[in-house]
Amino acid sequence: MDSIPTFNAEHLQSNMKTVYYSRTFLSIIGGVIAGIMGFTSLTGFIFYFLIMAITSVGLLAKAGFTVHSYFDSWNRVLLDGFLGGLMLCCCCDASAWGLEIDLIFLYQFL
Repeated sequence: MDSIPTFNAEHLQSNMKTVYYSRTFLSIIGGVIAGIMGFTSLTGFIFYFLIMAITSVGLLAKAGFTVHSYFDSWNRVLLDGFLGGLMLCCCCDASAWGLEIDLIFLYQFL
């Protein structure tokens, strides 16, 4: 008889919140870093996807690479929220870049 995997809905929801919070936080940090480093256009997108790939590997490592113990599928860890933080990253990139330009402009007059 095949055993059917069972999940506690509260634990699964808590694990998914952790994934979304991690991706949101790293989208903000990645956007600020991309803005400070001057990554724009295609370079900025590649940097974002690299940050999200590293985040996925980090979450998998935290789960001990036994995804089915904590999530119902691999897609929950690898893909959920992957593109969700893209706009947030772009906004943080633009504001960090704008802040950098403003600080340089102010420094010229001091």
